[in-house]
Amino acid sequence: MRRQVLIISHNLAPLLTVLAVMVLALAIILFPQPIFQAALRGLRAWWEIVVPALLPFFIIAQLFMGLGIVHFLGVLLEPVMRPLFNVPGSGAFIMAMGYTSGSPISAMLTAQLRQQGLVTRVEGERLICFTNNASPLFMLGAVAVGMLHNPALGPVLAGAHYGANFCVGLLFRFYGRRATPSPPAACSLLTLPRRAWRAMLLAQQRDGRPPGQLLGDAVSRSFQTLITIGGFIILFSVIIQVATILGLLGPLGQILLYASAPFGLSPDIAPALAAGVLEMTMGAKFASEATAGTLEQLTAISLILGWAGLSILGQVAAMVSHTDLRLGPFILARLLHGFLAAVLVHLCQGPARPVLLWLAPEITPLPGTPWLTLWVYYTGFTLTLMAGLFGLAGIGLAARHFFRRRF
Repeated sequence: MRRQVLIISHNLAPLLTVLAVMVLALAIILFPQPIFQAALRGLRAWWEIVVPALLPFFIIAQLFMGLGIVHFLGVLLEPVMRPLFNVPGSGAFIMAMGYTSGSPISAMLTAQLRQQGLVTRVEGERLICFTNNASPLFMLGAVAVGMLHNPALGPVLAGAHYGANFCVGLLFRFYGRRATPSPPAACSLLTLPRRAWRAMLLAQQRDGRPPGQLLGDAVSRSFQTLITIGGFIILFSVIIQVATILGLLGPLGQILLYASAPFGLSPDIAPALAAGVLEMTMGAKFASEATAGTLEQLTAISLILGWAGLSILGQVAAMVSHTDLRLGPFILARLLHGFLAAVLVHLCQGPARPVLLWLAPEITPLPGTPWLTLWVYYTGFTLTLMAGLFGLAGIGLAARHFFRRRF
């Protein structure tokens, strides 16, 4: 019986995919004007927000890979990443890029590490589970300032979002723990810097590209990746418009509202949840415009940003398509991330809010505030928060080690 169900579902999936594509194509033909406007909104969001926010990170990440800096960090940070997240030290670079620039750069870098044999399949799946985040510029700038018109809510959103994903990383360290890990680097603190330096030089020798070619390849590959991301953004902007025209967002929103009943969200939040399933930017925008309380808005936005939307899921799938990394753990991690972020946002609105405001005091960016100034401010907040999370985890590990030796 179970085998028959699997066969039916296996045969039904391609049929549903074909049906969905046909409906989308028919809607584009029947409603050209609103579809064109939706595609234009997606194009503007990609060109005006995504490209300037991610292109520098993508180029720097490619240069770090080619220059062997990732290999250097992999050896140097092995004693930190292996006990905390059960991944090699090179995962620290992926984590830093994912926390400061947002999705899907960590998926792209994890796929490259997997192709180079620096991580195993299970370790790569652990990495993409807890290193894909919304960018700090998006949460603290676009959402808090641009949508909610309250900069003080930025640290609340970011603290809950990053804290929840950090917890996801600690939980997923037990995923596939029986699988064979990658060879650990030497853990002697005295020999660690020398071994890290040798690993970097060896990586540069294996790469062999001169600086000019390395830079050109970094720019070319980064922009090709951004074109793929832009295609997904435009496509899902169109899909949201088609779903709105066909009246599909309403029923989907009611289902999601029922699923999120533990948080006590009002029916006004339902359209935001439905849109957030597809694309997080539109979902966050709808949540900020809903006639609901601030806590409900923040909870809905946290759920949406944790899930990240099918658009991000599609981008991550495209990034890892040339590897053996599976998406099942990533999807489970996104659901868990959204739930934990919604729980933590209640905590951040209460006892933890003074701490977050101390890390990032209230500012109101002026209309002419330079992009670089905002990036430095928000990225500094993110790195400080990461340092605090690492510090708390380190204290926990030290305490566990102490009690094991004592008792």
